[in-house]
Amino acid sequence: MTESVQSAAQNGQPQLSLDTTAARNLATTTKSIPQMQGISSRWLLKLLPWVQVSGGAYRVNRRLTYTIGDGRVAFTTAGAQVRVIPQELRELRLLREFEDDAVLEALADAFVQREYEPGDVIIEAGRLADEVVILAHGKANKIRPGHYGDQTVLEVLADGDYLGEQAFLSGQDDWDFTIKAVTGCTVVVLPRQAIQEAVDRSTALSSHLERFQASRQLAQNEYGEAAVAMASGHVGEPALPGTFVDYEVSPREYELSVAQTVLQVHTRVADLYSEPMDQTEQQLRLTIEALRERQEHELVNNPDFGLLHNADLKQRIHARTGPPTPDDLDELLGTVWKDPTFLLAHPRTIAAFGRECSRRGVYPQNVPFGESVVPAWRGVPFFPCNKIPVTSTRTSSILVMRTGEEAQGVVGLHQTGIPDEYEPSLSVRFMGINEKAVINYLVSIYYSAAVLVPDALGILENVEIAQAAG
Repeated sequence: MTESVQSAAQNGQPQLSLDTTAARNLATTTKSIPQMQGISSRWLLKLLPWVQVSGGAYRVNRRLTYTIGDGRVAFTTAGAQVRVIPQELRELRLLREFEDDAVLEALADAFVQREYEPGDVIIEAGRLADEVVILAHGKANKIRPGHYGDQTVLEVLADGDYLGEQAFLSGQDDWDFTIKAVTGCTVVVLPRQAIQEAVDRSTALSSHLERFQASRQLAQNEYGEAAVAMASGHVGEPALPGTFVDYEVSPREYELSVAQTVLQVHTRVADLYSEPMDQTEQQLRLTIEALRERQEHELVNNPDFGLLHNADLKQRIHARTGPPTPDDLDELLGTVWKDPTFLLAHPRTIAAFGRECSRRGVYPQNVPFGESVVPAWRGVPFFPCNKIPVTSTRTSSILVMRTGEEAQGVVGLHQTGIPDEYEPSLSVRFMGINEKAVINYLVSIYYSAAVLVPDALGILENVEIAQAAG
């Protein structure tokens, strides 16, 4: 007995017409194309201006810059004890090109560990700056009295930040600021006495420091670039200075990266099951979507050219309290103050920023973008990107950037016109049919990104996006 007859019998009514269950066997089902949850908006790929790289590499020529380094120092831990990784001491600007690992080992062993509670003073203004201080863990405020006597926070310091490298040099000054712990802090300190002992033992270190002090006398502008001599405001006929603009001798080159996969489609599937939708076309479409997602992930996270790793250390700031506040976003925009193009953050980070705005009674205005309206802060559009990582402790980062070659900003790199090009800088190459009747296609996409000048990219790091427990 069929379901329709059973249903009619159960209701005590005779079946008067064909049931839909049976009728569906003769109907043509309307089908959607294959869906894929992993497809995102990929705003970064849409917003970056793409530069043609015909030779497979893009060289960023810059003016000669003397100040390099300014990095963050990494540590190893053994229980509650932390130790500076000796080679990481080259992150200090004056040890950047020092090559004697044995001396670095001795310096790393001479560091003394100290622990501070929230509110403790780590460095006191007016005291002699006779030690190198490295923040191994925690967050601290750099404080100095303002013009009208109020205490002002100059900077927020966090893991790996350091102060006091002038202790390596012959003349020391007093600290002109105070460092106060915001959270519990682990600090390692290298006293001037230990530095002097290392200098006395190593002629290589002594000579290196002398060369560094001599290089500091070279004329530089505020960005550390070799200064261009000029005269202004003069009268009469004074002798004008001669000058030239010096370039970096070894500029950085960005090579195009690649993401590839081999798409496999059985000939029987391609031949017999391609109506109403072409199986090969749909397989290829979803494969390209996955490669585009990987492309955006690499542009954000790749350790060589990813934006999170290529921001200058001076362009990285920390949230003052934890969650991303309007004050933090204002400070972030200050890192890319010359015509910022857009902000980029994880969707959860944007939500956390919205909560902080609502808590303060601040309601950011939206701005038109194409045919859409997007959230913005200070008129700078705010776009979501789920490729920006969120840590296990629910912290993330917010990026702001200026884009375009003419603006000396951030640019995407690709090469169009490649063999078997299917989309710009993406090729689909037929690789033949193997002995198992499987068709193989090599799908390749080529890309990279470059930051033309350091102030084109800024990052607000370690913002907390989890809601506080009630």
